[in-house]
Amino acid sequence: MSEDKNTNNPAADSIIRNHMIWSMGAGFIPVPIADFFAVSAIQLDMIRQLCKLYDVDFKETEGKAVITALTGSGLARLGARAVKFIPGIGSVLGGVTMAILSGASSYALGEVFKKHFETGGTFLDFDPGRLKKFYNEKFEKGKKVAEDIQKEQKETKKAFQKMKSSKEDDPIGKLKELAELKKEGIITEEEFQKMKAKLIGDDA
Repeated sequence: MSEDKNTNNPAADSIIRNHMIWSMGAGFIPVPIADFFAVSAIQLDMIRQLCKLYDVDFKETEGKAVITALTGSGLARLGARAVKFIPGIGSVLGGVTMAILSGASSYALGEVFKKHFETGGTFLDFDPGRLKKFYNEKFEKGKKVAEDIQKEQKETKKAFQKMKSSKEDDPIGKLKELAELKKEGIITEEEFQKMKAKLIGDDA
């Protein structure tokens, strides 16, 4: 049984990373309350997918309660939302900060559930108080992971724009460049497939 759970770790990591990225996108929503609900919905979906992965019965009400208990309404998050109300630059700066905090929160939450489920835990024996310290540790690490993801996304965007601005109408060459980016680890398999589809679509 434990062997199967260890095998599922990469799948769990993928679920957490994807929901991190979606949470970061929601963090850029310029309306403070809207971003909060969007991130919460994404986090609830992440828990649902982790439950499915680890064969644990998903409980929506308990899931929402755990999200609230662990993530709370931290001062940093409230501060980021407050910045959004500053005309002009507020929404931009607040969005960047909120994106990092939202991504870090989802990362930490996912790691908590992954650890709990890997040790045979369920919603019945989930103790937010006991796992709060672990959540806080992962939240700090999550901020760094979120920043790295932002850098990766910027590099990917630059690389793609460079290809798009190329005057040579060479779809095969562009696909080869994409394959190289994937091979070097600059873009993920998922990003590769999306860009590939876009290239084919544009050239069709």
